[in-house]
Parts: sequence; C-alpha cells; structure tokens
Amino acid sequence: MKNKVLNIVKDKAIWIVFIGLFIGFSMATPRFLSSNNLFTIARQVSMLGIASIGMTFVILIAGIDLSVGSIITLVNIIAAHLMVDRGFSMFAAVAVSLAIAVLVGTLNGFLVSTIGISAIIATFTTQIVFEGASYLISGGTPIYGFDERFKVIGQGYVGPIPVPVIIMIVCFALGSFILNKTYFGRYFYAVGGNEEASKLSGIRVGLTKYLVFALSGFFAGLAGIVMLSRTNSAQPTAGLGYEFDVITCVVLGGVSVSGGDGKMSNVVAGVLIIGILTNGMVLLNVSTYMQMIVKGVVLALAVGFDSIQKRRAIV
Repeated sequence: MKNKVLNIVKDKAIWIVFIGLFIGFSMATPRFLSSNNLFTIARQVSMLGIASIGMTFVILIAGIDLSVGSIITLVNIIAAHLMVDRGFSMFAAVAVSLAIAVLVGTLNGFLVSTIGISAIIATFTTQIVFEGASYLISGGTPIYGFDERFKVIGQGYVGPIPVPVIIMIVCFALGSFILNKTYFGRYFYAVGGNEEASKLSGIRVGLTKYLVFALSGFFAGLAGIVMLSRTNSAQPTAGLGYEFDVITCVVLGGVSVSGGDGKMSNVVAGVLIIGILTNGMVLLNVSTYMQMIVKGVVLALAVGFDSIQKRRAIV
C-alpha cells in the first residue's frame, strides 16, 4: 500500500508542484488571482503549450530542436508579409506560412536523419539561417496592418474562454492521440528508447525522424500564428529565446532528455508551471535577469532529476 501511494505521488509530482506554486503566488500577491491576470496567463501559456507539443516529440526520440524560436519568428514575418505586402487573404497567408513551417521542420529532419548531423548542431544551424531570413524579409522592421478578423485567433473568445486556449487544448488532445493511439506515436518511444533495436525490429527510423521534426515545425508555426494575432505586429525578434522556455516546459513535464519516456499530460503541467512562475515573478517585480536565473535553475533541476532517475533505473 505504501509503495502504491509513493508511486502515485511520484507520478503526479509535477502537478503537486503546480498546485504549490499556484497557492504560493496567490498568497504572495492578491493580483495573481484576479480574473484579468488568470486570462493573461492562459493566453501566454497557449503559445508555449502549442510549441511544446512538437518539442515533446523531438525529445522523445532523444533529439532537440533549437530552431523552434526562429521558426516562430519566421512564420510571424512571412504571414505578415504575405497579408500586408503581397495582398494574400488571411486564410491563404496562414496556410502558406504553416506549410513553410512544416518544410522547415522537414529540412531539420533531412539534416539529422539523412545527412547525419547531430540534432543540436543541425537545429542550431537552421536557427541562425531562419533568423537571418526573417530580418531579410522584414528589413529589420515590424510589419503591421492586418485584416481585423485576424485578431480573433490570438485575441478572441468563445464564451469566457480565449481562442488561443481552445487551440492549445485541441493541439494537446491531438498530441496525446498521436502518442497513445497511433503506431507512429509508439515508434517515437521506441526510437528514443533504443534506436538500433528499433531498426532491427523493422521501424523506419529515418522516416520517423523526418515526421518528428516536421511536426515540431508545424506546432512551432502554429504558435507563431497565434503570437502574431495576439500582438498584431510581426517583429523580427518575436521568437528570440523562445526555444529555451519550450524545452524547459517539456523537460520539467518529465519527458526524459535521454528519450523514450514521457507523458503529454505532464507536459501540460510543465507549461502551466512556467506560465505561472513567469507571471508571478512579474507581479512581484522580480527583475528580468533574476527571472532568467530562476528558469535556468528550474531547467537544471529538471534535467538533474531525470539523470538521477535514469541511473537508479540502471542500478
């Protein structure tokens, strides 16, 4: 009975941390529980959550995608450029931008799977390339002046629920379905757990990596569309450093950096923790630099905990 309780607590530890932080910030500042602030948190975490789904897939196969922030920026700039400078309709601009995000993700898959470059180097390289492309397209200046209907994606409501939150919930449901109900979702776990064994069992590892990075590109692109609609302005630095927060959310949510282990439901908790941690520190007037330190410590603790768990499993 005792072991059963301990296993339940261990499995739900990330949610216990979330509840503790929520209560702590509620007591520290009365503004935290205001409806306006809670809706602000919900809208902010929606973009993190959407991008975290693709990153979850990548980390599950023991990879990493450092280009997520630059893909978000690139989609911001391309969608805005098509609507404002090229006369594309809102729907056409979104469709083209998301298609480019998928192609960009596929390029990452090509570099990692076919060329054989390590994921961290391949995606760091494309991160630099996409950032440069964003500056070239925008000329280094913001792009604004969209169709008013475009604001609905990032600023609209369905009843009391913000549209970005609905999009995030749908995306998490889709991500969970992919992992738990599809054969290629099981391939993600298998490849991350043991790539050589996966090859020997007939899994097309190369194709799996292509799919994973393409999905990462798609979800990053969708997060970029939501961000563009929310800010109503495309900035050439829109997604700068965003990959750090996304990776922190996923690792904090218990997805093993060694691959092959993790749950989408716990990633939700990781996203919520980073969201309320950031918001709470802002309300408490914690400096930006101190916020960076705190997030860095959180990521180090999450990775460290994962490493300890892996060593214990081996022993």
